[in-house]
Amino acid sequence: MSMHQFCRSMVVLLAVSAIPGLSGHAASAAENNSKAVVEGFHDMLISVMKEAKSLKVAGRYKKIEPVMAKSFDLAFMIRVASGTSWRKISDAEKKKLAAAFRHLSIATYAYRFDGFSGQSFKTVAVEPGPRKTTLVKTQLLRPNENPVKLTYVMKKSKGACRIVDILLGGGISELAVRHSEYRTILKKQGPNSLAKILNRKADQYLNEE
Repeated sequence: MSMHQFCRSMVVLLAVSAIPGLSGHAASAAENNSKAVVEGFHDMLISVMKEAKSLKVAGRYKKIEPVMAKSFDLAFMIRVASGTSWRKISDAEKKKLAAAFRHLSIATYAYRFDGFSGQSFKTVAVEPGPRKTTLVKTQLLRPNENPVKLTYVMKKSKGACRIVDILLGGGISELAVRHSEYRTILKKQGPNSLAKILNRKADQYLNEE
């Protein structure tokens, strides 16, 4: 599985629309905090990649899980991905769906970051974004290949800046695709069916190695 394929499958969200961003001291603090979160996440990924073969997919999952849970606002992401259906489902169904989304998100990284061949990450710029977000623009550097542009959309949640979107190539939001997929399943089959589909996919990733 190529790193490009991984990047196209990264869990992302947030419809970006133009409204004023942050300014002054608040913007500076948000930018510094956001940069630290993204670079910490990248450091963990490189570490996992270097140990990928010895860890195997289950070991990679265990190393990725706590960092990803801290770095991403996965609860916010599944709410957005579910669209208007989220307001119509029960608390028990929301809990089950959020857990399945979290499981698949972590399993996707564990499955696809399965080796190391000299890759590295570079932070290019940090700047205010729309809807009081911060944009951390980075590149995935690969030997003898063109860099992959990854823009992290950061939003303050529970007092901390967390990732709510990743834009590939500066503008492709994969969660827009997730939103379309989930909306159809939620409408036709309901939240429990969607949770089962997400869990089944995650388990497939974890059992393929």
